[in-house]
Amino acid sequence: MSRIRIRLHVVGAALVTLTLAGLPLAAAEPAPASPSTVEEQRLDRAVPQEILRRSGFDAVAPQFADALAAARTYRQAERAVVRQGSQLWDRAVDRAQGRGPALGDLSRDDDRPLYWARLGMTRELRQWQPEFGLSNTQRARLLDRLERSSRGQDSMNLPAGKGIKRIVMTGFDPFTLDRDIRISNPSGATALALDGTWIRTSDGPARIETAVFPVRWQDFADGTVERTLRPQLPKADLFTTVSQGRVGRIDIERTNGAWRGGFGDNENVSRTETVPVADPASQPQWTTTTLPYKAIVAAQTGRFPVYDNTTVTEIPAGGSDPVVRADGPTAGSTARAGGGGDYLSNEIAYRATLLRDRLGLKILGGHVHTPVLQFGPENTTEVTDPVFVRNRLDIIAQVRAVIRVAAESSG
Repeated sequence: MSRIRIRLHVVGAALVTLTLAGLPLAAAEPAPASPSTVEEQRLDRAVPQEILRRSGFDAVAPQFADALAAARTYRQAERAVVRQGSQLWDRAVDRAQGRGPALGDLSRDDDRPLYWARLGMTRELRQWQPEFGLSNTQRARLLDRLERSSRGQDSMNLPAGKGIKRIVMTGFDPFTLDRDIRISNPSGATALALDGTWIRTSDGPARIETAVFPVRWQDFADGTVERTLRPQLPKADLFTTVSQGRVGRIDIERTNGAWRGGFGDNENVSRTETVPVADPASQPQWTTTTLPYKAIVAAQTGRFPVYDNTTVTEIPAGGSDPVVRADGPTAGSTARAGGGGDYLSNEIAYRATLLRDRLGLKILGGHVHTPVLQFGPENTTEVTDPVFVRNRLDIIAQVRAVIRVAAESSG
């Protein structure tokens, strides 16, 4: 009897070890499906469905559900998630850059099919209940792998070799969707249009690698920016985070502040606090662009005027009330808004430039705010129009020109 007990104990311990390792054993108590998020709940509205249908991306989520259903183990599911996520990113990039069939009648430069198709995939994954069981931790890991692979965050491929400049550029999802669910984000569209492309500079060729980030406070607090950029910035000559900013203008943001101002994100979550980063004891209140803003402002890059924006909002040293300063922060002040504001545009710029400084990198980097992407003045209901498309194409072209000017100034 004692030998039987010993054998049973050993087998039981092995089962526990395999389960904790995430191998394909049924969980004792499989976690229930996760409820749809606020973002995912918008999917069923008419506009997202029209965008998916008119781009040919309406089959993405059903195909992903079929791939999940075919998985018999957690490892198979993880491989399927990464493969399907990467395929979505590649398909969106190919569409934006004119490769492959142009399914549907939406213009190829549109970033919205990627956004809504990804949400269809994440909703399928939250609701999936495999026979082998799935813990909350395993589901969260699969969601993370899907997010990263479908945003280009894990596929940046800066080339090695001499005589080549390497550029990292990031964009964002659409946001303020409860204000107007038709919204497109020109920074995300630019990321799709430029990913993996080459530009010719006066100093030779330059390669651009891009990724897109969510408009969610929690993802940033969880370190998604640092995790994506930390392996890339030491290999880069230049980086620029890009987001949608003000109407009718491009801004090169001089200073970034360590403050979250509380505006609701795409999950309708608000955060008002100091930007949460690792090692907060050494966290500065301000970081500064190293982009060649004088050269960019002086160059003829496109139809939108370009500004060197030096305005910040601070609480001066020894003070208690916020003060707007047109010429940047004063010594010892506390940040309340960078040039790019106090939302996630400012935060990605702050995080990227702080990472640059903490890694001791002497590279050019900072934030570019694009114009607001506007529909034609008479269009209040349609998902697209000729003015809307022309504005987005002009913004994409001008950001590309801004990046070229910056690359030519990187030495």
